[in-house]
Amino acid sequence: MAGSSIGTIFQITTWGESHGKALGVVIDGCPAGLSLCEEDIQKYLDRRKPGQSAITTQRKEDDSVHILSGVFEGKTTGTPISLLVQNTSQRSADYSEIASYYRPGHADYTFDEKYGFRDYRGGGRSSGRETIGRVAAGAIAAKLLSQMGIKVQAYTKSIGPVSISEHVFEEEAIYSTATAMPDYEASARAEAYMKECMANLDSSGGVIECKVTGMPAGVGDPVFHKLDANLAKALMSVGAVKAVEIGDGIGVGTAKGSENNDAFRMEDGRVVKKTNHSGGILGGISDGSEIILRAHIKPTPSIFREQETVNRSQEEINIQIKGRHDPVIVPRAVVVIEAMTALTLLDAILVNMTARVDKILDFYNK
Repeated sequence: MAGSSIGTIFQITTWGESHGKALGVVIDGCPAGLSLCEEDIQKYLDRRKPGQSAITTQRKEDDSVHILSGVFEGKTTGTPISLLVQNTSQRSADYSEIASYYRPGHADYTFDEKYGFRDYRGGGRSSGRETIGRVAAGAIAAKLLSQMGIKVQAYTKSIGPVSISEHVFEEEAIYSTATAMPDYEASARAEAYMKECMANLDSSGGVIECKVTGMPAGVGDPVFHKLDANLAKALMSVGAVKAVEIGDGIGVGTAKGSENNDAFRMEDGRVVKKTNHSGGILGGISDGSEIILRAHIKPTPSIFREQETVNRSQEEINIQIKGRHDPVIVPRAVVVIEAMTALTLLDAILVNMTARVDKILDFYNK
């Protein structure tokens, strides 16, 4: 299978299936000398693991990470880092029935068409559990970025029709609520909405917003590897994401130039913008202001009400899906969006180190 790797210098390759023995990631290109332990990674994995609230799947997994290589005496060695998370709560029998038909909204049909074969146990590589490797690698990228003063923070902006207030941002609520919303009042309304969805054997989608502070200007390449293009690709590679916005996003389609342009001014001897409609990126290159992006997440396709589909014999049938499924994937996907953003930014920064001769000479002539 092609397409399990991403990145130019800080490159990751994820591996494993939802109901296999384990999942993991290999990270190549991490510089030597970064202090790293399993706890640095575990705190990120704990944010995406299942069974933590009434609005997530009740599959119980510890998602404990093991560092297999690339770290010695608490520091990265510069060689490939291999991380492993074992599966311990597989119930493959829940999926035996779907081997013969295609679930609406899933990749069952397309996998069959591409490979003539598929791992029907929980979706195989198309399962949300594949994101374990992304999050584990993203934790390492985020730690290195933090040492550069760059902070990547994602949170739930909306679930179904319930959105956070523009005037409220309670950071601790991201980590303490079932919704990962930075707004306790909105979170309570979103949970009530999800209970209605669950009572109706249905699911919901939502929007995740991610903000990056401390990103310097001048990172990104202006043609095929624009920073915003690479961010969009990274986020769109997450299975549940159906649209990505940067800055004002789709709002630019109805704006005037006088409204959408960000005026420049001087502040403390440096160039800054009065507004940030661009979302921190101009011409595919970071402009030094806050990077703002949003990922639109589709409703979980595994719902328990009756649905129409076809089987592998091309017969039309009605089905009711069984098993343990998230009625909304948004809260657990927050850290996935955060991880993919961190991975993309760190890789772009490393690539950018060769962009200017004067910077190279400054570094090697010291």
